[in-house]
Amino acid sequence: MESHSFMVLASRSPRRVELLKQLAADFTVLPADIDETPHPHEDPVSYVKRLAVEKARAVYMVSDSHATVIGADTTVDLNGTIFGQPVDDDDARRMLTLLSGATHQVHTGVAVVSAKGEVVEVVSSDVTFVSVTQELLEWYIGTGESAGKAGSYAIQGHGSALVASSAGSMTNIIGLPLEETARLLGIPDPK
Repeated sequence: MESHSFMVLASRSPRRVELLKQLAADFTVLPADIDETPHPHEDPVSYVKRLAVEKARAVYMVSDSHATVIGADTTVDLNGTIFGQPVDDDDARRMLTLLSGATHQVHTGVAVVSAKGEVVEVVSSDVTFVSVTQELLEWYIGTGESAGKAGSYAIQGHGSALVASSAGSMTNIIGLPLEETARLLGIPDPK
């Protein structure tokens, strides 16, 4: 008898859950519990690649051997500096002030771990912020949206008011690049 394979998303991000629903109707969400501290001198691309793989491996190790586990990690990169999730409003204020008027990169590492092995890819997009006024900054912090977001903003939400332009995959900027994820999962052209 052939065993049924199933998909697991190793993430607690509601944005990744919503994005993955565009590719797969049926999957389980099981967040990975790993240390997400950057290693000394680790560049942003290596960082998201490592965390995506570590998340997928951690969940695969506690899953059924027929599971296909997707791990992902997103970070904001301003001139080689990793901007993760803010620890509080003051940290969010600091990050958004540094991003003001500048172009930064958003990198997402996506890893798929299954009985077939491991595959991983990093997708990068550019985002340019408007010059953020103090009033706009305080309004945005007041929305509460910056909490839990890499770089302290959500481009798909109120954070769109901070963005002048973007280039590259929008689903990458949100947290799960769908085209690349589909390819890693072996899903035929999802469009």
